[in-house]
Amino acid sequence: MPGADAIETAVALDGDGSCIAEARHLATGFLTRVRTEYGLPVSARAMDLTQLVVSELVTNARKYAPGPVLMQLRLAGDLVEVVVWDSDPVLPVARAADPGRVGQHGLEIVMAISQGFEAQREPVGKRITARIALPDDPGGAITGRRPQ
Repeated sequence: MPGADAIETAVALDGDGSCIAEARHLATGFLTRVRTEYGLPVSARAMDLTQLVVSELVTNARKYAPGPVLMQLRLAGDLVEVVVWDSDPVLPVARAADPGRVGQHGLEIVMAISQGFEAQREPVGKRITARIALPDDPGGAITGRRPQ
């Protein structure tokens, strides 16, 4: 929508244990507002997957980077973008699948359920962006991916 105000929200999260729950609540509130105030379709699947992506990305930032974490949620067409910045410049790398490994599957999960994923270095730290489709996929795919 050219000329329209961007639909987004952002928050600086401190490093304590409550920041993950705070980030999830912010995501739920944002998507609820998108649905009620703007009348845009937000499926239950999109709500759940966005909370999962937020949890995984904020957990990783909190675990691997010192200092605050910045999170931004914004609409990009029929997608919600979850953007998380932290102070560590090292880009994350998904590990090879290993069903015997306990833990450290967060990035694999985020990449599997997102329509888009990118990690880029910033002048300070890095920024991770994951994109999740708001409407349900007509084909019923759990990720909401569009048919090829």
